[in-house]
Amino acid sequence: MKILVTGAAGFIGMTATLRLLERGDEVVGLDNLNDYYDVSLKQSRLDRLTPHPNFRFIKGDVADREGIAKLFSVEKFDRVIHLAAQAGVRYSLQNPHAYIDSNVVGFMNILEACRHNQVGHLVYASSSSVYGGNTRMPFSEHDSVDHPVSMYAATKKANELMAHTYSHLFGLPTTGLRFFTVYGPWGRPDMALFLFTKAILEGRAIDVFNEGNMQRDFTYIDDIVEGVLRVLDRPATANASYDPLQADPATSNVPYRVFNIGNNNPVPLLDFIGCIEEALGRKAEKNLLPLQDGDVPATYANTDALRYWVGFVPATPVKTGIGRFVEWYRDYYKV
Repeated sequence: MKILVTGAAGFIGMTATLRLLERGDEVVGLDNLNDYYDVSLKQSRLDRLTPHPNFRFIKGDVADREGIAKLFSVEKFDRVIHLAAQAGVRYSLQNPHAYIDSNVVGFMNILEACRHNQVGHLVYASSSSVYGGNTRMPFSEHDSVDHPVSMYAATKKANELMAHTYSHLFGLPTTGLRFFTVYGPWGRPDMALFLFTKAILEGRAIDVFNEGNMQRDFTYIDDIVEGVLRVLDRPATANASYDPLQADPATSNVPYRVFNIGNNNPVPLLDFIGCIEEALGRKAEKNLLPLQDGDVPATYANTDALRYWVGFVPATPVKTGIGRFVEWYRDYYKV
């Protein structure tokens, strides 16, 4: 197939693109290479992709309506994996407009382009952050997610609503994937694993929020990408048993689906830090701080729907994944 991957220079985008190329797909990668974090890391990821004969990179922004429309009309993609977004919960408190421009306006442009160019399936990144103030664990796609606690979460919830509209009006198959705390080699520098590893190796204290009383459903990058590709290969369909009188947020009577992709195993933050210490052979000095605005104390994915749909759920143990990240980090940064 000919597939567009937006955010191709990103953590998940690069890994997904490599998998697509390995299996023989033709991939066009789009990224604006913004400076939200180290651009040289994004360039290094791209350097892993550009030698492949079936890969082409286009520098562009999903918020550029005319540019996106032209790209789709020229290329005629079979399917789209939309991963480009302004990421990060805490940054959304300082710069909310960036999230509207990229995550809402950009997603609108992708939806319109898919509609007008007969794209067979749009798979897009949602987030576990949509669960917001929910306290019932594990988080289920069948629960309401109407109480976001950050602008980032609100934009991801908006994406799911916008996708449903296009599935309803135009029959566009759309699948949203709620990623749960993705980590692993080539990961983002603003994520805890990267920040903690860097600080510990440099002999600096790490900031541990909510006094360490946090749990996250850490999900290894290879598991995330396996889920993305399996879902891509099974376009969303209408739920034949959908009952509008008892509406299920995860499905519809149109080709629309939403799935969690998580490890189904919440790990206490202090245990996560312990695994990093073990992998590095060093102890961390901890600054225990209160819960930050926009953060939630715990995430925990129910993955029954994903297992039913594509026969797969993530299962990489956190200790294994952290070991692979630390190995990559030491090699990449020569420390």
